[in-house]
Amino acid sequence: MHTGEPEFGEGQLAEKAVWDALKKSLPDDVVLAHSVQIRDGRKEYEIDVLVLWPGVGMAAIEVKGGQVTIADGQWYQSDRNNKRKILSPVAQSQSSLHALKNWLEDQLGSRLSSRCAYMVGLPYTSVPGDWAMAGCPRSLILDQTDSQSPAELVRRAIENEGGGASPLAPVFLERIVRKLSGNLDAAVGPSGNPQEDEDAQDHLTERQAVLLQATRSLPRIRFTGGAGSGKTWLAVEKARLLSRQGKRVGLFCYNKGLGQYLQDRVSTWRQAKPVFTGEFHEYVRGLGVPDGSGQEYFDVEMPRLLKELAATMEPHERLDAVVVDEAQDFAPLWWDALLACTKDPDGGQVYAFMDDRQDVYRRWGGATADLTSGPIAALVPIHIDENLRNTRKIAETFRPFAGEHFTPRGSTGLPVRVVDCPTDEALGLADDCVEALISEGWANNQIALLTTKERHPVHLDFFERGATEDYWREFHAGEAEFYGHVLGFKGLERSVVVLCVNGFKDMDRAAEQLYVGLSRARSLLVVVGDSGLLEEAGGRELKVALSRAQAWNPPNLVLG
Repeated sequence: MHTGEPEFGEGQLAEKAVWDALKKSLPDDVVLAHSVQIRDGRKEYEIDVLVLWPGVGMAAIEVKGGQVTIADGQWYQSDRNNKRKILSPVAQSQSSLHALKNWLEDQLGSRLSSRCAYMVGLPYTSVPGDWAMAGCPRSLILDQTDSQSPAELVRRAIENEGGGASPLAPVFLERIVRKLSGNLDAAVGPSGNPQEDEDAQDHLTERQAVLLQATRSLPRIRFTGGAGSGKTWLAVEKARLLSRQGKRVGLFCYNKGLGQYLQDRVSTWRQAKPVFTGEFHEYVRGLGVPDGSGQEYFDVEMPRLLKELAATMEPHERLDAVVVDEAQDFAPLWWDALLACTKDPDGGQVYAFMDDRQDVYRRWGGATADLTSGPIAALVPIHIDENLRNTRKIAETFRPFAGEHFTPRGSTGLPVRVVDCPTDEALGLADDCVEALISEGWANNQIALLTTKERHPVHLDFFERGATEDYWREFHAGEAEFYGHVLGFKGLERSVVVLCVNGFKDMDRAAEQLYVGLSRARSLLVVVGDSGLLEEAGGRELKVALSRAQAWNPPNLVLG
């Protein structure tokens, strides 16, 4: 497999022409492979050019040079010297793609749900725009004209004609490349490879796209699921699908960290984007509602002002569809004001993604989560019960908070670690844990340290300097360890989380805060705090779950 600059022989000028055109027009993050050979059973196949496009899918392209014609179903290829019969390149491409999928599913141990298309490249043949034949629409052919700038045509072929339900996740692409390249890695221990576990978790999350397909005719839905069920991924994907339909879409959330994450995701789209992505407050300010302060202003006065402004909005300024992630954090009056900004407040498209067990802000007396008479009670409920983000070891730790239908689907993973210590020593020991984890080989940008009460000094410094934008920009840059508070980390994740239980300002909110904090880690969770306080806040079931964890003494690990 060549993902760099392959060597083309004299008989491969057509393949080189297609390769060069693809390389010139495709984004830099797309992987191109030439002459990919696959063995499926006793049969051998070759894909002339394989396109692996993150966020889109895969395309296998069979390339034929010379002049290609068809007569009575028979394909012919002509050069300067003769005209000869050839096998159908469509059938060749289809068979080689099928063999590749079989091989990858066998190697990766799971079904391939990413979109895949078979195509034919004819760089020296002109094919009429209205040409078609059974089993091969014109959109699967790259002819002499198409081959000059084929990127968009390949994208449309994958998305419109390809099989599969989801785009190709970047981390899953990396696994495919490793398998195709045949690199021989060092043996992994009995606990497996955390990165591979996370890749598998991402692949499971992408499969949630079937929920969006199955509910596409429903205009107003609340998707309710526990931590790690893929709600944020679904919210972003729903916003993408609606935007591609030409709708004016607003993609909203409550907290700044999640807002910047959503903006980063949307910024990579090359096609239609939402007209707004980010925090609800920023949307309101952007419309011209004056700034204010205090909880009364944000919960009551601001939505009242927005609703008054909405009454004066022109039709072209209104939203066709609203998508809200972490919807349980929205105040009741925000919903009324936001829907007033839509073209059809009573029947327009509204999609709320929520976990009513993560109502950690608790500012509205649970009114947002009131599914009987609350502001989102009229939305059709769709339940997402599977946990896909966390390993089972981590998921079992916060199971007591997640509800009776909670079902972990991840790999077994590494044991959860517990550092039992007095509350006033938790912050210092949590810092020791970060150092010990880096000494073990974890990259610093894989680690987040989250507190439950006072901020970590690094976090506090950003807060006191008013540098919130820089703080979250550093987190999303992913270049260093992150120090935060559980309340600001909703909807976010890192491979390793050190949960520093340094107390609670309000014990009535402690269980929800623990639920959020325990569920942010994908591969390894370290809980630092007093076992008695953890039992008081989380109940006996949490105590039992943590009793199965690994007791850890980070200073000894560093010294040893």
